[in-house]
Amino acid sequence: MPLAFADETDDAIPLHVISADALDKALDRLQSPARNWVKAQGFSAGLGEHVLIPDAEGQISEGLIGFGTKAKRARGRFHLGAVAKALPKGTYRIASGLEGSDLEEAALAWLLAGYSFDQYRKPAQPVAGLVAPQGVDAERLAIIANGEVLTRDLINTPASDMGPDELEQAARRLVADHNAAINVITGDDLLSSNFPMIHTVGRASTRAPRLLDLRWGQAGPQLTLVGKGVCFDTGGLNLKPGASMALMKKDMGGAATVLGLAQMIMALGLPLRLRVLIPAVENSIDGNAFRPQDILTSRKGLTVEINNTDAEGRLVLADALTLSDEDEPDLVISMATLTGAARVAVGPDLSPFFTDRDDDAAALLKAGDAVADPVWRMPFHAPYEAMIEPGIADLDNAPKGGFAGSITAALFLRRFVESRYVHFDIYGWQPNAAPSRPKGGVGMGARAILDALPELLNL
Repeated sequence: MPLAFADETDDAIPLHVISADALDKALDRLQSPARNWVKAQGFSAGLGEHVLIPDAEGQISEGLIGFGTKAKRARGRFHLGAVAKALPKGTYRIASGLEGSDLEEAALAWLLAGYSFDQYRKPAQPVAGLVAPQGVDAERLAIIANGEVLTRDLINTPASDMGPDELEQAARRLVADHNAAINVITGDDLLSSNFPMIHTVGRASTRAPRLLDLRWGQAGPQLTLVGKGVCFDTGGLNLKPGASMALMKKDMGGAATVLGLAQMIMALGLPLRLRVLIPAVENSIDGNAFRPQDILTSRKGLTVEINNTDAEGRLVLADALTLSDEDEPDLVISMATLTGAARVAVGPDLSPFFTDRDDDAAALLKAGDAVADPVWRMPFHAPYEAMIEPGIADLDNAPKGGFAGSITAALFLRRFVESRYVHFDIYGWQPNAAPSRPKGGVGMGARAILDALPELLNL
């Protein structure tokens, strides 16, 4: 079921959101019985606390939600998502205490708290309903939440049920829902169509590699989204150890994120032309797997020495990025679960991105703050270019030494795109449950990009 706000009703229970420094004033508003009840429950307006107040007949008349201190709130986000899951069944409305971006974040948090991945188990109990708060764009928030649902579902689905073909079918469903178009190049046709590195990475799998090319929109600036769709990554002949392979179903997190973002863009009807490119492969092992020390020739003509078959994501993205350039888009954004180095640098909660343009970086940083989707700028550090030049070929897919891994990967990708370009190196996984973000697949950076698009593309 799509995530949605509850229907408006006169019976919706009012909730008052109270910061810790406003508790005394809030208690003064209450009649003595209610005030005594709240004190007896030990309510202190701490972040995530709640208390429901009965009327004379024992029915719930209203609720108080703790919003804590500013310092506590800064240590997380989507705080009302935890309250949404804790409240008893019913329909609620936010009556006071929040406005502006805080109110919008709370409403989105409530929607996302209703997400549960139930494909392989009994469905979870639905969370309490929330009437859309006055002052927020309820339709827009529901569209954003359901774009996030698509991303999470795709990442959470195990590779047994989410290979290149299943990823293609997910894209085809999205196309059908939004009157878009799609072209798919599969298997050996990748070679005759000059996508050699996508073919090379995926050829050892029993599930054929492919390039998904989705288009939507007839007018406006062109935005091209490129998402890494490695549906499972064994590491190839540089085989990953078991512990490192455990989460590799999420290695198509870039593809899942751009599809979720594409759904948001199309459902909102943004005035732009959208193209989505997804190289969908499985990096597997067979007699025809590509090898360390192989030299590949890319679609762009650049040669690449393979020093680690486990650095395959940048190879498939390189061919897709070369294609993205060919119709001269106004902006290219790639998203990929590309490097462990990015996780070491910023952890799992921040979405690091690379751009040469200060104005684009400022727009994304501002948007990330505004919509509680934190992003962090990383440098295209030109002095490191020499690290990706092996001498025997134009480029090295896995520079030795271990330094600046996320930067050298980004520099590698930049060699294949001439257009205005932003690259996101995301994690795509929530390692520990948090409000509105259960453990598992999660969208990163998409809401920040969506919020920044009007400034990035002058919409």
